[in-house]
Amino acid sequence: MATLELRNVNKSYGSGLPDTLKNIELSIDSGEFLILVGPSGCGKSTLMNCIAGLEDITGGAILVDDGDISGMSPKDRDIAMVFQSYALYPTMTVRDNIAFGLKMRKMDPAAIEQEVERVAKLLQIEHLLGRKPGQLSGGQQQRVAMGRALARRPKIYLFDEPLSNLDAKLRVEMRTEIKLMHQRLKTTTVYVTHDQIEAMTLGDKVAVMKDGIIQQFGTPQQIYNDPANLFVASFIGSPPMNFIPLRLKRRDGQLWALLDSGQARCELPLGAMEEGMEQREVILGIRPELIQLAQGGESLQPSIRAEVEVTEPTGPDTLVFVSLNQTKVCCRLAPDQAPEVGATLELQFDPDRVLLFDAQSGERLLPGKVPAAEQAAKVAQLKVH
Repeated sequence: MATLELRNVNKSYGSGLPDTLKNIELSIDSGEFLILVGPSGCGKSTLMNCIAGLEDITGGAILVDDGDISGMSPKDRDIAMVFQSYALYPTMTVRDNIAFGLKMRKMDPAAIEQEVERVAKLLQIEHLLGRKPGQLSGGQQQRVAMGRALARRPKIYLFDEPLSNLDAKLRVEMRTEIKLMHQRLKTTTVYVTHDQIEAMTLGDKVAVMKDGIIQQFGTPQQIYNDPANLFVASFIGSPPMNFIPLRLKRRDGQLWALLDSGQARCELPLGAMEEGMEQREVILGIRPELIQLAQGGESLQPSIRAEVEVTEPTGPDTLVFVSLNQTKVCCRLAPDQAPEVGATLELQFDPDRVLLFDAQSGERLLPGKVPAAEQAAKVAQLKVH
């Protein structure tokens, strides 16, 4: 196991061209699982190749266990990489593919055989050792590629979108296998993906990238619950966060957001914020699961009536779509709460769980939290029509 640190890493492919990587700062502890996630072209695979030594950085430093490896050749970095394409030798058996790197290092044949058997048992591919890659399914080939990396026992594992060639069911199965493998081995791992579900389920830490820049770095829950900007909020989450355009109004020293469903209006209290906020175009963000059916009786949370336009049963829950401020809004409800299209729902919001973003810059706006007593007093002033 090893620590990994990236200090102000830059990558450019020539003068006059924009930097592919821009001032990358990351640090993960020994044994942690880091996910690099972002859309195609954001620089995540380039960053992976720089860590592996397949591409040179043009600025900054890459450190493993506090030692600078930036100038080392790939073979001297003690890093194993699993590629998207598997990169297996088609004329070799599974046994020989797994053993290839060990033979290049001139290990004792008996030790090589022992290591191959260990890895094959770990990945449950003992029965495939005599086959060649052309006789394997995509999932089996992926396991062999992982086995070849595991046999080296490196300080760090790198995975470059290893599941992108698999079908949906096999992706889920292999995702679980990779997580179980990491829990057993506790080896420092960096994993590249554009799939935000993989990012949320696999990683101890997640770095969200866009245009060669780290937009946010933190735990999956930090990224999900406290996104740094509009891009991160929109990229992470399935179904995605709702974004409702609105303007704010100030009353009694507090800011309020006006929601309009066409049937009713609701003023959502947002607490104290800086002066001039009511002059800005603002986007309100709220996760689908945070919009609940009003339970009736007295509640400290504001609510609004809205007509159901579309429903999408998914099995464990039902996605219900309504319109607020002329914008489609998704609510995630339990199957037994699923209404008919055309029905009117009373929807409830928790003002402390909504997020605000500047509509022009995408910058996160941080409303002040309001103590519960003040919140109760404000809700009494709510105007729900």
